[in-house]
Amino acid sequence: MSWTQTIFEVIDMRSFSNLWFWIALAVVWSTASHWVLGVPFDMLTRARKDGGEARQDLEDIVRVNVNRILHIAGVSGLILLGFVCFVLTALAILGFVYDVEFAQALFLIGFPMSLVGALSIRTATVIRRADPEGEELDKFLIRHRQYTQFIGMVSIFVTALWGMWQNLDRSYLFNAF
Repeated sequence: MSWTQTIFEVIDMRSFSNLWFWIALAVVWSTASHWVLGVPFDMLTRARKDGGEARQDLEDIVRVNVNRILHIAGVSGLILLGFVCFVLTALAILGFVYDVEFAQALFLIGFPMSLVGALSIRTATVIRRADPEGEELDKFLIRHRQYTQFIGMVSIFVTALWGMWQNLDRSYLFNAF
């Protein structure tokens, strides 16, 4: 047996049994819930607590990011939508029809993140239309973060169930019966 075969037997390189996949999943969702429309959540808590200049900074950065998100969606939204749908469809077919575990893992991260992207565009549209300030703006941002966290919790739960099933299905003990 060569040294590469030994390494690949000792360190399982499949996605769902790999610690690095689960670390990446946790980082993706913690980052997504921390950055609300491109604004760090600690900036919102500081603006709520201190007010004044912190509040003005929050409103300015939200305005800039809302305009940026809506500009990107308006200019290249259809192209991005087509590309994201193509990639997600390719990952779904590779993963669930052809049983490529890496594609399954990427799909289980990418699909819920595309929902968060759509939610961000929707929230940016609502914020631009309502033009909220102060506590009303806080409510929009907090609600967006809560929806993102809910999507993340469901995504992590489904990914964990699917990963456990894949690990059991590919284990020697499970297939012995």
